[in-house]
Amino acid sequence: MALDHTTGLNSLGFAKPPAETRVVVAMSGGVDSSVVAAKLAEEGYDVVGVTLQLYDHGAALAKKGACCAGIDIHDARRVAEEMGFPHYVLDYENIFKDAVIDEFADSYLAGATPVPCIRCNERVKFKDLLETARDLDADCMATGHYIQRKLGTHGPELHSAADTNRDQSYFLFSTTPEQLDFLRFPLGHLPSKDETRKLAARYGLPVADKPDSQDICFVPNGNYASVIEKLRPGAAEAGNIVDVDGNVLGTHDGVIHYTIGQRRGLGIGGLADPLYVVKLDVDNRQVIVGPKELLATRQVPVREINWLGDGAFTDEAERHVSVKVRSTRPPREAIIRPISATEATVELLTPEEGVSPGQACVFYETGGSRILGGGWIWKGA
Repeated sequence: MALDHTTGLNSLGFAKPPAETRVVVAMSGGVDSSVVAAKLAEEGYDVVGVTLQLYDHGAALAKKGACCAGIDIHDARRVAEEMGFPHYVLDYENIFKDAVIDEFADSYLAGATPVPCIRCNERVKFKDLLETARDLDADCMATGHYIQRKLGTHGPELHSAADTNRDQSYFLFSTTPEQLDFLRFPLGHLPSKDETRKLAARYGLPVADKPDSQDICFVPNGNYASVIEKLRPGAAEAGNIVDVDGNVLGTHDGVIHYTIGQRRGLGIGGLADPLYVVKLDVDNRQVIVGPKELLATRQVPVREINWLGDGAFTDEAERHVSVKVRSTRPPREAIIRPISATEATVELLTPEEGVSPGQACVFYETGGSRILGGGWIWKGA
């Protein structure tokens, strides 16, 4: 692909031919990042594929469909060989454990519901790997995330993917403006995942029919508690299930087995009305349950805010935006009231159920696709 005659830029936004543009592609071994690498290689870019080994191969090979497991590294290497570009595997086990897994365990033990995929993007892929890309003299780094990077009046902006069913903006809110300047997301404009698989088939990629990974890469079958027990032996201490007045309704085998909003599997049947987990008291080893209406939250305290909007975060006393408090929920209208450059109170105009410490609160332009940043919901929720 040559330069665009209108702008004088190539498809990645550089004023030079693709052959003179080096791009490092973060390859997980899945179909998305493989298509990105193949697409850019076909367009004539100087592609370098990099795959991260994030955890022990022995355990990883036993987990079908996990990101960056042994089979995934093998698949990424096969794609690179097929398309004729170099591919490197970097050992990031220690970095991943220190930056992601340990915090996941500690956060879960503290009664929060962490989102390790966000921390992985923030602390590993878009930090250490991005620096590695710079060390390789790359002009940019491309990933298979479904999100869009668009040029605005003040520089690059982050926008939701064209396919709302695949949009990964919730997991990328902590991307900084400096990182966004270096990153590219070639799949964000595609209308559906089917289009990605069609491209994979057209390029003849061996991963064209590979299923998507469903779970957190180091959590087999979505069983968080079993992973925590391996990481922190003895962490699952038994305690009581109590109602909001402190009455004991039953016992449990560890707070780590419960999440805010949970209804099923409480082991306290026979009650007239359904009860939900409304709070986890780790210090007293109590799972506190109550009626569904107690889950409704309007005021959400947020910290560690990464602001991607125009101007400084504290320029305005309040901002009317839309927010997501869970990755699976649509954005809802809210008001952000800054406390400092990195802290705020978010008022939800319509109360949300099951707002949990450890989840992210991501800010969106109301009625638009732009991501304005976000932060972490903390204990006051």
